[in-house]
Amino acid sequence: MSIHIGTSGWSYDHWQDVLYPFHTAVHDRLDYYVQHFQTVELNSSFYRWPKVSTFTGWRNRLPEGFRLTVKAPRGLTHGKKLYGPEQWIERIQTCWHALREKRGILLAQLSPNHTFDYDRLAYFLDQIPDWMQTAVEFRHDSWHNEAIFSLLESHQTAYCITSGANLPCILRATAPFVYVRLHGPDPQHLYGGSYSDTDLRWWADRIREWAEMGKDVYVYFNNDGGGNAVRNALTLKGFVS
Repeated sequence: MSIHIGTSGWSYDHWQDVLYPFHTAVHDRLDYYVQHFQTVELNSSFYRWPKVSTFTGWRNRLPEGFRLTVKAPRGLTHGKKLYGPEQWIERIQTCWHALREKRGILLAQLSPNHTFDYDRLAYFLDQIPDWMQTAVEFRHDSWHNEAIFSLLESHQTAYCITSGANLPCILRATAPFVYVRLHGPDPQHLYGGSYSDTDLRWWADRIREWAEMGKDVYVYFNNDGGGNAVRNALTLKGFVS
């Protein structure tokens, strides 16, 4: 088992003097990030899917043992709502091969307007090759049921455990690995606030429990405002070390 703790993204102007020195060039921010973390969740891929050459460049830049998790494109998850996924999955596979041993998890975050559709999700999961570890984040309550949990288990796909405003926190492990997204403790605003040490110790206990079950654990902080994600991730790393 292994524990991977990082943030959702690594390049934010408001992380200057938090993670990297003021006036650090955008291209150099990743070099500072990898000094502190061994994984990151790429969120920019949701808005614009990178070229294969970009993935190859990341593979060459990232240190040994680093895992790059990638968020699936919104054209697949929000535009098509997983319908007809073959073309996108083929494109993702090509980039996944380019990452080689640096690849982490493929995250498919569904639209909050995408309601329960067992058959469509089942077809999507059927198209994903077994060697591509995948997690699904549901943003509509209709998905949180035993039929979906069983479907994910049958495909060894992780149910994305979430913490954030108006999101359910369901501690369900459906794959050989556990995937957690911490969107912030603010009860009214998603991606807001900083987790307390008490909160982070609670999560550290859960992480250790999953690890003791023999599962790899991936945890990403998405409360980037003010550098909260960086500070929280470093604190949690210290609690589980």
